[in-house]
Amino acid sequence: MSTSERGGRRTVVIGLGNPLMGDDGLGLAALARLPEQWELPPEIELVDGGTWGMNLLPVIEDAERVLLVDAIDVGATGGTEVQIPRERLPRYLATKISPHQVDLCDVLALAELRGTLPEQTTAIGLQPARVSLSNELSDIVRVRLDDLVAGVVRQLESWGHLCTPKGALAPCVSTGFTGGPSPHGPRPDGRGYDADGCGCACTK
Repeated sequence: MSTSERGGRRTVVIGLGNPLMGDDGLGLAALARLPEQWELPPEIELVDGGTWGMNLLPVIEDAERVLLVDAIDVGATGGTEVQIPRERLPRYLATKISPHQVDLCDVLALAELRGTLPEQTTAIGLQPARVSLSNELSDIVRVRLDDLVAGVVRQLESWGHLCTPKGALAPCVSTGFTGGPSPHGPRPDGRGYDADGCGCACTK
């Protein structure tokens, strides 16, 4: 899946994982939700990496920037947002929770060897809570999925891309709040929600 069939250098967002293995599929779930909530500029390409393995090599080598979205096991509490910079990716991939990460490790190593791994490559994801045979995310990861999408947008904007929210569906990139009445009322610290608990107030 891609936002276009363009040639040339671009930023590629690659969703990874196996949707039949519970939280291992969170990268693909976030990738699908991203264009539902945000208008993305044409230079961003979304790629359903799934378990592509070596087929991802030309996609990565043809990009100027690569953002990997995946379940990332760092031993944290389930649902914790994790970001791994380029220089730490080999260490992250050494802790494998799924066969697709074995293939990804080989792809990144080969691109590095060939001198074609983009300097601006990073991985972002959530700590999985449950990786087992299931086509559903765990409750904690499902609740945090919008926060992950907001994290993806923050990274894209830090690279200079203008991402435009699609009304109330897009979470605030600071708070993750998606608009509409808050089920919990206003935030106790007064940030994130309007005084009546509706809408994001972080920029007001």
